[in-house]
Amino acid sequence: MKKINKLAVMTSGGDSPGMNAAIRSVVRTCAYYKIECIGIYRGYQGMIEGDFTSLTARSVNNIINKGGTILKSARSDEFRTSEGRKKAHKNLIKQNIDGLVVIGGDGSFTGGVIFNKEYNFPVIGIPGTIDNDIFGTSHTLGYDTALNTAVEAIDKIRDTASSHNRLFFVEVMGRDAGFIALNAGVGAGAEEILIPEENLGLDRLLESLIKSRKSGKSSSIVVVAEGDKSGRNVFELAKYVEDNMPEYDVRVSVLGHMQRGGSPSCFDRVLASRLGVKAVEVLIDNKTNLMVGLKDNKVITTDLEEAITGGHSINNELLRVSDIMST
Repeated sequence: MKKINKLAVMTSGGDSPGMNAAIRSVVRTCAYYKIECIGIYRGYQGMIEGDFTSLTARSVNNIINKGGTILKSARSDEFRTSEGRKKAHKNLIKQNIDGLVVIGGDGSFTGGVIFNKEYNFPVIGIPGTIDNDIFGTSHTLGYDTALNTAVEAIDKIRDTASSHNRLFFVEVMGRDAGFIALNAGVGAGAEEILIPEENLGLDRLLESLIKSRKSGKSSSIVVVAEGDKSGRNVFELAKYVEDNMPEYDVRVSVLGHMQRGGSPSCFDRVLASRLGVKAVEVLIDNKTNLMVGLKDNKVITTDLEEAITGGHSINNELLRVSDIMST
């Protein structure tokens, strides 16, 4: 077995609450095992440019509670090319780095898989994305925090909706996955939830809203994932309902990137700490091309390619609960 003396950690893709906690965990686990740790700024682009910094246990003080990522994140078109990856590998070898921890989503993992195949360089992934759309883990870093942010915002919007007898369409993040919309919608008591995995249809949406109106509801909340399959964006949906139900005063609120920010929840901080420790220990065991994740409250590993291609499934039981609760 090759002795691991030096590891690198980076964050890539969209930021999510808990990334800093994961960086801290990786760095302090390295310190515990007397392994040198290098931070790579701006993801794969920083790897290409050699934008590295030495990280010690003390250099990650007081970041567990901070959103975003101290290592920054950036897209890298250059890393998509073989020339770019060659530069990145050369920089890692120059620094005598023995393994890499990538904190990010499926795009970041895809880069890691290709890099591992081309150079046989040890790569371990930590899932960091608010969308929760990675196979092999029940929770990704930032998902729990984003849910709480969305629910808190919807609660405040409902106060206004109730005061003015309004119908609010609230768009949450989730271009390809409806986890935030479904869970936040149920948690905030939404009348309808539109997600990419289910095509509710405009007619059924109208029927549901008419039914809610007749049952005595003077205001309603419709939570919409940005990737809803209706074929219309949230403003077009609002216009359609307004044209067909003029008795409603319709408004739209797009929560946008506020869902990515903010101090991570306790759950995300603990999850990040657990996954960071496991990522380093897996590399110490000379294993590679794996993602660490959570299943049945146990930290497990999944093949990195499977994490990307395994797909995700929405909770059908929660869909049923949503239908019953909207009565």
